[in-house]
Amino acid sequence: MKKQALILLVAVVAVSLLLTVGPGSALAKTYVFKYANTQSDSHPRSQSMVFFKNMLEKASNGKIKVELYFSGVLGKEAEVLEMVKLGTVQGSRGGLFERANKKYLMYTLPFLFENADKVVAVMRSDLGKKINKGAMANGIYIPATGVAGGMRNITNSKQPIATVGDLKGLKMRTPPIDVTIRTFKALGANPQQVAYTETYMALKTGVVDGQENPFSNAVDMKFYEAQKYLSVVNWQVHPDPFYVNPAWYKSLPADLQAVFDAVAEATMIYSDTIWLNSEVGYFNILKDKLKVNHMDPKDRPGFLSGVKGVWQYYVDKGYFSWDEINEAIAIANK
Repeated sequence: MKKQALILLVAVVAVSLLLTVGPGSALAKTYVFKYANTQSDSHPRSQSMVFFKNMLEKASNGKIKVELYFSGVLGKEAEVLEMVKLGTVQGSRGGLFERANKKYLMYTLPFLFENADKVVAVMRSDLGKKINKGAMANGIYIPATGVAGGMRNITNSKQPIATVGDLKGLKMRTPPIDVTIRTFKALGANPQQVAYTETYMALKTGVVDGQENPFSNAVDMKFYEAQKYLSVVNWQVHPDPFYVNPAWYKSLPADLQAVFDAVAEATMIYSDTIWLNSEVGYFNILKDKLKVNHMDPKDRPGFLSGVKGVWQYYVDKGYFSWDEINEAIAIANK
């Protein structure tokens, strides 16, 4: 993540140059940006929004005031997202990204990206910006998108997952997310939908053999206490769009819109940096508690072959095209 830290430094310097915006625009008016998410104030998403508040208030010379509401005090993710669309709340981050633009599901395609840096490269590309703009059709402005934590990997109590065959018949806990269920069915596993809060006990009692999550979740929920193996296969990552009410954004003078966008982009870079760096620490905890194996690159084509039908399913649904998938792959591999 050294590259991410360097990009963050450049972004912060660029935003600092916008401090020359001066008092010429909307002298007497102050704009309030009310933001909410469901994570605690110590969560990387929330920490990055404190960064956003401090930088935006400074860069706008106090013309934009930011109010932060964490820990779900204003409602669950679905409720807050609806508030953003209505304008009751001006901004949020969290799940439900497919409600903003179904093209965000492309980021979640199994084994599309080998690591988080490649995902981030696509998110910051012209293709990523085009996907962000597409959310306007659903009443949401998205100035920038990052990653929601690290790559998702597999733990289980039976054996290391080195090839596709190792998943055959494995009882895998999955969330009620279509792409996850389809992926593990395609790879020969036996998906079992279990509530996240019930996963630990399901692993402990053998109701399921394994689960998939970023390292941080496996540590936070102590899944390692009921598992033997951690297989680093980097099968998926989730996007983290920054939802903004478009009417509020359009009410800003042009110079403040520019400041807002620059700060939003710097914030998502900061978020990616602290979130992905924290995953390294969580991995170091897990490697001392579980037997770890990393998927050999020569075995990746086997997983890819197994999930191409999942990719095709979403293309057939019209969410995105093969041209867009291939463009994302080309950007990621530069």
